[in-house]
Amino acid sequence: MGIEIERKFLVADDGWRAAAHEIVPMAQGYINDAASMESGAQKASVRVRIQGDAAYLNLKSREIGHTRQEFDYPIPVTDARALLALCVGGLVDKRRHLVRHAGHLWEVDEFLGENAGLVVAEIELDDADEAFERPAWLGEEVTDDVRYFNLALAAHPYSRWSR
Repeated sequence: MGIEIERKFLVADDGWRAAAHEIVPMAQGYINDAASMESGAQKASVRVRIQGDAAYLNLKSREIGHTRQEFDYPIPVTDARALLALCVGGLVDKRRHLVRHAGHLWEVDEFLGENAGLVVAEIELDDADEAFERPAWLGEEVTDDVRYFNLALAAHPYSRWSR
């Protein structure tokens, strides 16, 4: 069993772009829907993701906070395409920009499609209390805001949020 310790932030500006050393296109969808998670009927999301030339099936426990159980399994890309066609809600398309800063790897997700305009930065930590340096381009923390979970963005895209 894997444990994911992740913090999620909005970005304040485009300062991260110059530091990005790799960009990975991603398309993902969910076998279960946000409503089943919100009601407590299901306790884990089931995600299918095509990431560059690879594909994964992922299960992640639904817990508020920065620590969750996570299981990630490589699958054939052809299987992932077939599974994406079975997903509920919309697909989440994004470009993941990898940015190194002060000894940590940041994943800056620039969303496309119905979530265009949303950019979030995530950092995975080895320990919940691990200290990290905040880059100047980092904005408000949204780790505990379920609206920014990818499962929620598939069901309620950023373009439909009331401002």
